[in-house]
Amino acid sequence: MTISTLVLALGLVLIFEGLVFALAPHRIEEILRLLTGLPVETRRMIGALALVTGAGLITLAQLL
Repeated sequence: MTISTLVLALGLVLIFEGLVFALAPHRIEEILRLLTGLPVETRRMIGALALVTGAGLITLAQLL
């Protein structure tokens, strides 16, 4: 994994996050309220799953 791949991945995440905040700011508030109602372990599991999925997608992109 090169630094350019990491920069590309970070850029794509920021674009996606920016789109969500720009197009649906009220929806973000609803999602945050929903997340605060979840147990801590569930939130950790969601975070770990997102991390593994992201790393897998980056690896897959490099192999293609």
